[in-house]
Amino acid sequence: MLLVEETAPAQGALPVAALKAYLRMGTGFEPVADATEDAALAGFLRAAIATVEARTGKVLLTRVFRLRLEDWRDPAGQALPLAPALSVQSVEMTDRGGAVTPVPPAAWRLVPDSQRPILAPTGASLPAVPMGGSVTVRFEAGFGTTWDSVPGDLAQAVLMLAARYYEDRGFDGGQNIALPHGVSALIERWRAVRTLAGRGGRP
Repeated sequence: MLLVEETAPAQGALPVAALKAYLRMGTGFEPVADATEDAALAGFLRAAIATVEARTGKVLLTRVFRLRLEDWRDPAGQALPLAPALSVQSVEMTDRGGAVTPVPPAAWRLVPDSQRPILAPTGASLPAVPMGGSVTVRFEAGFGTTWDSVPGDLAQAVLMLAARYYEDRGFDGGQNIALPHGVSALIERWRAVRTLAGRGGRP
């Protein structure tokens, strides 16, 4: 299984101003009004967003992902690894020789779910994956394209974590620190046991 993020959150969607305000309140931070400082804060925000998304399986800002599998975990319905899934853009089969064949949209449908969206067949099962080949699913997931669309507790968790990264920026490997308790508490209800398996499958 290979999951690739094809698009990144837009720079303008990142809550840089909110992080500046949070840092002023929490640490006495006085920002320098220049593009370099904003770029640095955006980097801490991207790192915090990635951490929260990895812990919860929820995509905060909408973007496109590519999932490649050597075979379906369950041809009766393939679970997607991220939520909320908004749409499936394409499904393609690649044979052993590298030839790519699109799967007609009439053969599959997205079953939305806040925890475990499913790529389901319109018939009895999803099309068979070629022996020695793979299947690639491109899908769009996320709460929305603007920061206002992110649930409040997840948004607050990102600000808290980005501030922690900022404070620990001089520490070697600072972004690998354990999650602060407050961040863990905020994201706990969004955490889910994630699996790419189908019915009865295991992570």
